[in-house]
Amino acid sequence: MSIVRALKCRECGQEYAIEPNHVCEFCFGPLEIVYDYDQLEGVFTRELVESRPHTMWRYKELLPLDGDPTVGVQNGFTPLIRARNLEKVLGVSELYIKNDSVCHPTLSFKDRVVSVALSKAVEFGFKTVACASTGNLAGSVAANAAAAGLESYVFIPHDLEQGKVLGAGIFGTSIVGIDGAYDDVNRLCSEVAGKYGWAFVNVNVRPFYAEGSKTYGYEIMEQLGWRAPKHVVVPMASGSLCTKIDKAIKEFIRLGLVEDQETAIYGAQATGCSPISQAVKQGSDLIKPVQADTIAKSLAIGNPADGYYASRVIRDSGGWAEDVSDEEVVDAIKLLAETEGIFTETAGGVTLGVTRKLIEQGRIPRDESIVVCITGNGLKTQEAVADAIARPRVIRPSIHDFDAMMAEERPAAAADA
Repeated sequence: MSIVRALKCRECGQEYAIEPNHVCEFCFGPLEIVYDYDQLEGVFTRELVESRPHTMWRYKELLPLDGDPTVGVQNGFTPLIRARNLEKVLGVSELYIKNDSVCHPTLSFKDRVVSVALSKAVEFGFKTVACASTGNLAGSVAANAAAAGLESYVFIPHDLEQGKVLGAGIFGTSIVGIDGAYDDVNRLCSEVAGKYGWAFVNVNVRPFYAEGSKTYGYEIMEQLGWRAPKHVVVPMASGSLCTKIDKAIKEFIRLGLVEDQETAIYGAQATGCSPISQAVKQGSDLIKPVQADTIAKSLAIGNPADGYYASRVIRDSGGWAEDVSDEEVVDAIKLLAETEGIFTETAGGVTLGVTRKLIEQGRIPRDESIVVCITGNGLKTQEAVADAIARPRVIRPSIHDFDAMMAEERPAAAADA
């Protein structure tokens, strides 16, 4: 049962039919999916959700498809981990990691949004799909398109991490490297979408694509025992994930699935690309575009499409935004690995680094529930931490050599042995 009512302009409120469209023809504002929630009252229950397979599609009534999904049917329902070791280090009482760096086919939360976008593209009758990407989205579009038998093109900045380039190319997609920043890639893709009539997941199919992010929030609440968290820290590139986690929480409250905890949303960016963070800290509604300069390439969008809306959600929820240096990103990646055994990519280093900073600033209380959003796997961005990891000690296959090494590293323990 689809409860999708229309596409609606976020600015002027003009409504449109459900079709591949993302911009209002009257005010050029972005379009968003709107639903008739009344149809789900008394029907969409906790019991119904819990009876379904452990995938993102257990919440399918709140996603913008007319029928069952045809792409990425196995995606979603990643672990929510109580991070007890990290709690001790950070000095907080209740901390969780929502770990989207595992279980997904391409080890990124982008498999959520792509599953929805490509399933909708199939409903619309598209045969070719594409995207503008800072890395993770390229791999997800390539993989999910291959599984669905769709032709795909991915457009990326030419200097992405090699792991992400390989992670797209292995699926047989056509990779187009652009000599420019992500914002240059995105502008070109808007032109290509109009001329070639392809389904660009983050251009003409963007309203449907973005709705997939809500499943991240739904899972957090269900995995917390049908409870909304008090504080959620979210990485920001375009800013869309912030807005959709907020929307997910409000939808579950509207449907009576969770109680309102007045959840505060916090946005995390790298200092070298922090237009949303800077706007929040300056108390401004104006998102000033920047030239990205950070190791966190997956967050390197200098002119974020949802920046204004993300900043508004952050302020309205009582949250905050902060940014961290590249050095702090690497430190946070190592911290998460050494405490919880989770290897996150640079975006996760940004999120945890910002979480630590917000706790130290007193903006996030130490005695309330905190969820940290980890959205991608560290195997994709190994270059960022390569110089921060100790090199292996090389010895001969001799117990005497090993004893000598131990005497250097742990003299007291070696003496006792």
